[in-house]
Amino acid sequence: MQTFLELAKSRYSVRSYLPSPVEEETLNYILECGRIAPSAANYQPWLINVIRDEDLKKKIQETYNREWFRQVPVILVFLGEHDKGWKRGDGKDHTDIDIAIIADHITLAAAEKGLGTCWICNFDSAKCAGILNLPDHIEPVAYLSLGYPADSTDQASRHLKRKSFEEIIRYDAY
Repeated sequence: MQTFLELAKSRYSVRSYLPSPVEEETLNYILECGRIAPSAANYQPWLINVIRDEDLKKKIQETYNREWFRQVPVILVFLGEHDKGWKRGDGKDHTDIDIAIIADHITLAAAEKGLGTCWICNFDSAKCAGILNLPDHIEPVAYLSLGYPADSTDQASRHLKRKSFEEIIRYDAY
């Protein structure tokens, strides 16, 4: 069994997918791993729209025009309900942070099951909202592509180019 560190190191941003569908049981497992993610004050201000329908996928793919994105079997659209998110005393809204947590749970659960993912934030949010007929209080925050990786190259090595421990860790004071 992989350790958490081994699993985290094996995950990378996949940009080449096999046309194989993601099995329902596997998809549900991955989504359940997200569902149990923590959120600020346990408000859970998120929704996930699972896009598998080919016509709808084509419309969503128009909001992020990349060739590799056209081959993705499943697109997860993370939606934020900012009116339901916890707000810190100074007003800072934690909805986007909570969505990052659930998305990260899902990326790691997908890696555990041999699937690949890629976070996508550079998309046309307004166009996506229109395609999905979202009410004004729901915001598309991020996409996550999901499927079986097609590349057998060592793309994962790009993920492992990290700052050193000493560059990012501070103890007690800056």
